[in-house]
Amino acid sequence: MIRGNHSGPVQASPTRARANWAAAALAGACLLNPLQSLAGAHEGGQAAEGFQIGDLALNIYGFVMADTIYDFKRVDPDWNDTLRVSTIATRGEPFGGDGEVVFGVRQSRIGFDSNFKTDNGDVRALFEWELFGTGGDAGQTTPRLRHAWVEWKDFGAGQYWSNFMDISVFPNTIDYWGPTGMIFYRNKQLRYTFPFESSELAFSLEDPDTALSVGRFRDESVCEIPGAPVGNCDSTIGDVVQKDNDVPDLTARYRDETNWGHWQIAGMLRKLGYERTDNGKSDYETGWGFNGSTVINTFGRDQLKLQVAWGEGIGNYFNDGGLDLAPSDADLATTDAEAVEILGIVAYYDHYWNDKWSTSIGWSMTDLDTEDGQADTEFEKGQIASLNLLHYPTEHVMLGLEGSWGQREDVDGEDGDDYRVQFSIKVDWALADLMKKKP
Repeated sequence: MIRGNHSGPVQASPTRARANWAAAALAGACLLNPLQSLAGAHEGGQAAEGFQIGDLALNIYGFVMADTIYDFKRVDPDWNDTLRVSTIATRGEPFGGDGEVVFGVRQSRIGFDSNFKTDNGDVRALFEWELFGTGGDAGQTTPRLRHAWVEWKDFGAGQYWSNFMDISVFPNTIDYWGPTGMIFYRNKQLRYTFPFESSELAFSLEDPDTALSVGRFRDESVCEIPGAPVGNCDSTIGDVVQKDNDVPDLTARYRDETNWGHWQIAGMLRKLGYERTDNGKSDYETGWGFNGSTVINTFGRDQLKLQVAWGEGIGNYFNDGGLDLAPSDADLATTDAEAVEILGIVAYYDHYWNDKWSTSIGWSMTDLDTEDGQADTEFEKGQIASLNLLHYPTEHVMLGLEGSWGQREDVDGEDGDDYRVQFSIKVDWALADLMKKKP
């Protein structure tokens, strides 16, 4: 799975700048006012106003973040510098029984944001990496692409926050992974946005990637499937059943900025294809979902952040634990693929004590309506809760202490939980900010 107003030389409407580049704006505010930063810096790019070469404006920005963690229960060592609830053990102590101290720098980041004028409008490009390796690089400080995004007028293309999500809901926490039930996905896409006075309507075609499980049948011989070709019994069902994505996901999103904050509603429709490589047969299920979110300004700089997402076959857009397709029946002779229903909830409150101190407290949940053909050990429900105290002693510096609890529950009801304490130091910088300082 690939985390306000925006200043800079782009000559766009205020709504377009505020809504399309909301993530970039918050990161920009972080570099100019540390109190306004997201502690984990989960937002996107920074205003392209640093270095001017003719019609090209270029900003280079980033931060170094050092984490020190004590994990009381221990999780998969490839993920031990973040509390990702799907990595919590539910049976025994496969990763060790004692606590563990973890040091990490994988949240550190660098980005380039550029803007240049043409005879037919401005063009913007954002390029951003972090050190949080995943997949084959899980557990490593391998550079990982976050954003590779371009915009021209109201058209955008590349890899960026999914049009189905609302990055503004991410709380002011320092753990990398964040709320398990949040829609959180950086996806490759084509997007078109219709800006209005204080709102926008955006549509996107996004890269489909079905999260498919063959459940309890993974190690069964392929010859047990009705209609299997003769003489291919060495393969398992897990070997021959795979995703088949031939239609992009369609999303629509409406966002309205108000004097009390913002609210957003998004919808999705997708084709969840699957196929058998042993006989070439394929089929599909239809996935759909809704995501409603809001950020409410309460007192001073305080914000209440809420999100509810629900649907079938939209699990891979969730921050953690999502699943799209699973076997519907425990009997191999009658089972079929079924789109899995999923619910995600986020509720966090960011409080600012004064100009030097802030606290974030909240809870999030992912809950799957599992199918009868799933394996007993598969993920069914995850929860996370956290509380922190963050200090901003000077510009561009953040010190934070955070306590987190996470719980995973499997299909058969077995569960496991984890507790951890994290201390982080973050120092951020941006060429745009440095060039504004007088010698």
